[in-house]
Amino acid sequence: MDADARFSLGKRGLVDPARPEGKTQQLNLGDLLFCEDRPLKATSLSRRQRRETDREKSAEAVVAVGWAHRQGPNSLMQGAVGDDSMDVERQQGGFYQAFLFEEWAENPRPGQDGEDRIRSVRNEEPQTSAASSPARALTVNLMEEVTAPSNLNRAYTRVVGNEGAAGVDGMTVKELSAWIRSHREDFLTCLLDGTYEPQPVRGVEIPKPGGGVRQLGIPTVVDRLVQQAILQVLETYLDPTFSASSFGFRRGRGAHDALAQASAYVAEGRTIVVDLDLEKFFDRVNHDILMSRLARRIDDKRLLRIVRRFLEAGMLQNGVCVDRHEGTPQGGPLSPLLANLLLDDLDRELERRGHKFCRYADDCNIYVRSQAAGERVLASVTKYLEEHLRLRVNQAKSAAAPVWERKFLGHRLLADGTQTIAPKSLERAQDRVRAITRRNRGVSFEQLVRELNSFLTGWVTYFRYAKAKSVLSHLGSWVRRKLRCVRLKQRKRAKSITDFLHGLGVPWDRCWTTASSGKGWWRMSHTPAAQEGMNNAWFKTQGLVNPVDRYLQLQH
Repeated sequence: MDADARFSLGKRGLVDPARPEGKTQQLNLGDLLFCEDRPLKATSLSRRQRRETDREKSAEAVVAVGWAHRQGPNSLMQGAVGDDSMDVERQQGGFYQAFLFEEWAENPRPGQDGEDRIRSVRNEEPQTSAASSPARALTVNLMEEVTAPSNLNRAYTRVVGNEGAAGVDGMTVKELSAWIRSHREDFLTCLLDGTYEPQPVRGVEIPKPGGGVRQLGIPTVVDRLVQQAILQVLETYLDPTFSASSFGFRRGRGAHDALAQASAYVAEGRTIVVDLDLEKFFDRVNHDILMSRLARRIDDKRLLRIVRRFLEAGMLQNGVCVDRHEGTPQGGPLSPLLANLLLDDLDRELERRGHKFCRYADDCNIYVRSQAAGERVLASVTKYLEEHLRLRVNQAKSAAAPVWERKFLGHRLLADGTQTIAPKSLERAQDRVRAITRRNRGVSFEQLVRELNSFLTGWVTYFRYAKAKSVLSHLGSWVRRKLRCVRLKQRKRAKSITDFLHGLGVPWDRCWTTASSGKGWWRMSHTPAAQEGMNNAWFKTQGLVNPVDRYLQLQH
């Protein structure tokens, strides 16, 4: 049975009868009827797409695509992933992905030539244009850029590389390439005529570091592919228009850039910070306001309709599908860009008022010179957010206070602009170490060391620009004591502990005195015999990363 014959039309899309019950694959691409495999229609690409494709293809890629036609898909390349550069894609599976989305015929928009077209599940009014400008005139045909082979191949690479959980249809990223080969033509047609219909997202709640839960919405793998392809195109048009004081989820910018700018403001004497906390921001984004901001810059009605459907796609949680009338749940590739687009209005208002600020996603800090100015700015900006963007400010977590009393991106700034590690960040790091070194986990000591190395290396690297040598020294000492505690408990009995410590060079009488003392494991880990036997040199032989050594290496 061929791939297309396996699918039949169900109530909510295409259903795969070979998939077990509870794992139904719903291909909600409109009322599609899949026929036998047929070649794509051969017409010509637009000049713009030809130039883009010619630049990105090399002689090696051309040869590889021809080879793929003769030999079929290479299973060894299906899982290969890479970064955004086409060179890396070619090295890590780009040949195979070029086979997934080859150059196809560029018909006039589907339906314009009188042929049958795919129809949307629902009819929608076209998004009205907010304004006309030469820049927007360039965005009339963005769906052609979204469906360009090079763009879709990059999106496929990113989605497969990110892996991620399955959506409501149960399809995993490993099944995506087979799905594309079976439904590529109809999939592209849906996108080009603007009738693509996303499926509901799968609702998942995860705990927040400060308490409470964060709502995530996990789209299906196919929807993630579409969102990633749209993101890559929209980013090139929207990102250059964003404020220079916006740092979150932007290419070439990051948390350290935001911290460097904040430190500079504090060093100039702006030691009072207005710390704004938006209450459940991603859950309370107003769809109408967001779409009006997007329509100001984008004039392709097909793309606007598809983005609107992604915003309004239901959320399936605990077996119940709930309609969504506000919010853009975290979990999809498109959400961060849309959040930046909405909050760009706040950035422009703050710039118009002449404020010095740093914004990282929904975390915004405004730096002023006096407490009175801070209170005044907090009140006025809160009013602006609630009246113009319909966003709610969390009054309990927002405040105007000295910079050393607040934290920004895990750091605390001192009066001279020096960056240090915020106490809450250190507490969360210790909680993570406690979770890894729980004495009842039943894993080997070597496994504990590997997990600690992975966490400590990344954590210290993030705080590499902070003044933190003494803090990291104490943290390293505490981590080694936790491991001594675990190792002693693994030996269990007094005789085994004595033999272990004696084998590390501790005199026999001191080993026996420690092992038979009756002290608890935590107290025993701090005894001279335990510290002498399991000293820093011993931990180095075990491969444990020393936080201070790692920090000092990063200073050069």
